[in-house]
Amino acid sequence: MLILTFALLVSACGYHLRGALQLPAGLKNVYLEGGSGQLREQFIRAMDISSVPMASSPETAGLIVKISGEDSERRVLSLGAGGAANDFELGYRFDFELVGANNQLLMAREPVEIKREYYNDQLAVIAQGNEELVIRNEMYQQAVRTIVNRARMLLGAKPK
Repeated sequence: MLILTFALLVSACGYHLRGALQLPAGLKNVYLEGGSGQLREQFIRAMDISSVPMASSPETAGLIVKISGEDSERRVLSLGAGGAANDFELGYRFDFELVGANNQLLMAREPVEIKREYYNDQLAVIAQGNEELVIRNEMYQQAVRTIVNRARMLLGAKPK
């Protein structure tokens, strides 16, 4: 009885999985064309968490997201007294456009640029590579949220 009561309370408060996106009907059955493996992985994960099926081909999709001009960069922002890099900036840029089921252009190509800075701790050499991986994954997640939010605005749904 306690478990049933808890389940009812959780469902009544609007609980949903972290990372789940509220998508309009027009965003169901999405096909992603182009993009790096990391972006594709984060996009597929976000759609899976949100229970949105991914189309196996553009012909069967309700919405096609076309990614182009993808580029990542890493640059040094500051150097320490010993000449080692203290701060880095990670950049990620790409263009995308949205195409409807009948190959109708819904949104012309738009650029997305995401930048993050992080401190390079000289005493934690092993953690440095892992920190950059975590930050890059967060950048790909933000890229997916940006695409979904713009598609949501385009299709008339309110962003959450």
